Amino acid sequence: MSRGLNKVMIIGHLGRDPEMRYTPVGKPVTTFTVAVSRSWNSANGEKHSETEWFNIVVWGSLAEICKQYLVKGQQVYIEGRLQTRKWDDKEGGKHVSVEIVASEMMMLGEKRDASHAHHSEQPSAHADNLPTPPEEDEFPF
Repeated sequence: MSRGLNKVMIIGHLGRDPEMRYTPVGKPVTTFTVAVSRSWNSANGEKHSETEWFNIVVWGSLAEICKQYLVKGQQVYIEGRLQTRKWDDKEGGKHVSVEIVASEMMMLGEKRDASHAHHSEQPSAHADNLPTPPEEDEFPF
């Protein structure tokens, strides 16, 4: 039996504060964006840089941790899998979204101001025991 692999690891900075919602059955889901920048020099010595933006989706207790501790601008390590969602809007327009469904999060960089986090420690969290994300029609966004 052959197995596939869908694993993504990124380190970047939050583009906005996390937003948490609950599905109709009460499962917490948090979303936010992470910017990952890279820079390089071309053959003629010119400096270049580019930023890639990733949509992050987090479920269960890890979603609650992300909402509680993460803030815009903070550096974070995210590990998870890529997921593509497709949907039609009310006007019949087709949309596609590629996102990282996070299974692990680790806060990096300097500690944040106490007004953003009630604990001085920087938690890392795993989602190994989280429930399977619901079917697409349960997405609250």
